[in-house]
Amino acid sequence: MKKIIIALLFAATGARAQQVPTLTVEKIMRDQKWMGTSPSDYRWSADSRKVYFTWNPENKDKAHLYQVAVSSGKPVQADSTNADREVMPDYTYNAAHTLGVSEKGGDLYWYELKTNKTHRLTHTAEHKSDPFFLANGDLAFQQDGNIFTIDLKTNELTQLTNFVKGKKAEDQKLNQQDAWLKNEQSELFDVIKEKKKKAARGESGGLVHQKPLKALYLGDESLRNVIVSPDARYISYQLMARNTDHKSTAVPSYVTASGYTEDIPGRTKVGTPLPSFESFIYDQQKDSVYKVQTAQIPGIKDLPDYLKDYPKELETAKTKNADRKVNLSGPIWNTSGSAALVVAESQDNKDLWILKLEPSTGNLTLLDRQRDEAWIGGPGVGADGVKWIDNDHFYFQSEASGYSHLYTYDLPKGTKKQLTSGKWEVQQVQLSLDKKTFYFTANMEHPGITHFYSVSVNGGKPVKLTSMKGGNRITLSPDEKWLAIDYSYMNKPWELYIQANRPGAKAVQVTESESAEFKAYPWREPEMVTFKNRYGADVYARVYPAAHPSATHPAVVFVHGAGYLQNVHYWWSQYPHEYLFNNLLADNGYTVIDIDYTGSAGYGRDHRTGIYRHMGGKDLTDQVDGVKLLVDKYHVDPKHVGIYGGSYGGFITLMALFKEGDVFTSGGALRSVTDWAHYNHGYTSNILNEPFNDEIAYKQSSPIYFADGLKGNLLMCHGMVDENVHFQDIVRLSQRLIELGKNNWELAVFPVEDHGFVQPSSWTDEYKRIFKLFETTLKK
Repeated sequence: MKKIIIALLFAATGARAQQVPTLTVEKIMRDQKWMGTSPSDYRWSADSRKVYFTWNPENKDKAHLYQVAVSSGKPVQADSTNADREVMPDYTYNAAHTLGVSEKGGDLYWYELKTNKTHRLTHTAEHKSDPFFLANGDLAFQQDGNIFTIDLKTNELTQLTNFVKGKKAEDQKLNQQDAWLKNEQSELFDVIKEKKKKAARGESGGLVHQKPLKALYLGDESLRNVIVSPDARYISYQLMARNTDHKSTAVPSYVTASGYTEDIPGRTKVGTPLPSFESFIYDQQKDSVYKVQTAQIPGIKDLPDYLKDYPKELETAKTKNADRKVNLSGPIWNTSGSAALVVAESQDNKDLWILKLEPSTGNLTLLDRQRDEAWIGGPGVGADGVKWIDNDHFYFQSEASGYSHLYTYDLPKGTKKQLTSGKWEVQQVQLSLDKKTFYFTANMEHPGITHFYSVSVNGGKPVKLTSMKGGNRITLSPDEKWLAIDYSYMNKPWELYIQANRPGAKAVQVTESESAEFKAYPWREPEMVTFKNRYGADVYARVYPAAHPSATHPAVVFVHGAGYLQNVHYWWSQYPHEYLFNNLLADNGYTVIDIDYTGSAGYGRDHRTGIYRHMGGKDLTDQVDGVKLLVDKYHVDPKHVGIYGGSYGGFITLMALFKEGDVFTSGGALRSVTDWAHYNHGYTSNILNEPFNDEIAYKQSSPIYFADGLKGNLLMCHGMVDENVHFQDIVRLSQRLIELGKNNWELAVFPVEDHGFVQPSSWTDEYKRIFKLFETTLKK
């Protein structure tokens, strides 16, 4: 009897194996609609009874608008006109929370909560923006860069500022000839002398004089960040001076409708001089303008530690003793207008200060300083995360503990309080309507699991509100009674669920988007593993064990892109093409590992900044240490290991082939950075400073300097109209490989692709090449 049962089990297993579809590159890389299309763009109706979203369950050419009522849980196609009427715009409310205002199409609309009615306030050609309520109930907004107010009781329109391009006439320097002519006119004609006297006395031809708006001259600079205080007394603004002494890149496009090669205007490169900013305050009461005093910021002259590697430059910097350049955000006013905050960020990326502004003088007082000798960062850290709770308290996030956590600040007492703590990160925060509770998303249970929590603004133990293991992205209803949950798991793409906003409530699935073809294959749940890297730090990884290992027991390392990104988690991958491809590799006898290497998101400050001044250092050795894990625990043959990845993953692949040729036999480097001195400023300067002031960092981090180390088999793929990592990058490396006499490499170009490929034919061609590379080099 036992033998019969065993035989039946084997027969059943064999039958199931025969029914599992065979994966091919052509199947998995076609238009991703074949898997089904997940819902997106969730919006609640103003009454919190419906959720509107975009969805394409039938895989038509175009997605449509759908709605689901909380009471029914059944999605139906929606009318866009009804949705526009029912969905609450992004209103800004008055202090009593009885009126809301928003801008739509350049005009202003105000909303009465009591009657649930919206009224159009303006209908003009001039574009209006940034409306909000003043403390007295009047409405303020911007038009053509100036501030206006409307008295909602009388409809009186008042202009508060008068920004004027150029310089004041007497400030304009005349040449010698024009100066002589002007003086001659004044000496010869009494009428001109009399006009000057009247102007000095403020007279206006016998009419009653009405004081004009003070002209605020911009000079040759650009106006930005105009903000009015709640009492309308103070108007702050910034003047930006661009450095014109720089070059921008161009990206040639070859396959064009015109038949001619056309240049796409490109970005600048890292190290290009940044704009400089000056912040001012116009005091209407005093009719005077004064500058915000950034020289008062504590530590404004502090120098970065990396300069110790450049003694001559360090001494020069000490001698100059110059203030560092900063970017100011704000003022961020409390509701009453009794206090304002300014956030200053140093342009060298080492400091972030939260400061109290004295608007009547422009003086600044330090409230909190975050200093990082690598660079300031982490989820929620920055000016956008600094917000008021009430007139005396504000909140912000900081990595002071080593992980990004939530803090509050009591302004009258001058005290800071940490509300959350632990070896996990607060990733998103919002304050409840009654300002008594914080709602936040965090990876408290595991770096790769996100849940939605609440905690009192006074502190205490966070309360977990969601329960499904995986990724939970929340859109809270306007009345805060319901959660629209965008949920996914490792092998299940994103779907919409609705849940009551209370602990233990059941989440009800609304959408089901997976196609029958997608469901027919048993997509893997990769094994979640950790290992110690050579520096003693914990590194998280996902492993796809081979279904039936090939004779050579090969392995492939997939390297995610972006650097600061997380891919080892329990939710659906940001890399769906690669997730599908890793399943195909495992079906074909490869063991695959996907590592959240040093520099990845989700693991705190030390992991985030571990690549400072040396990309291709710990992030590369983490791949090597991951291979050791595969050899020790998954019986992989160390002589048959490949690696592939795109963007930052392509960069790591190049470094792996150039520096760790004894570990990696072959690699597919896709849209790779080959020389960081040719990438953009915002990303690169954080990690490597600038090429002209930290040459050491750039040379030890750029693959082009290590190309002579190539031993294995290298495939490079790059889009020719890549506006992010320019095609020039891979061309320069190709020339370097040619000059070095290297033979075991090839370059595949994709004429119509940008950084993120779009055409299924391009995806298919690219991954056929990668698969062929591994099949021909790792199975011998």
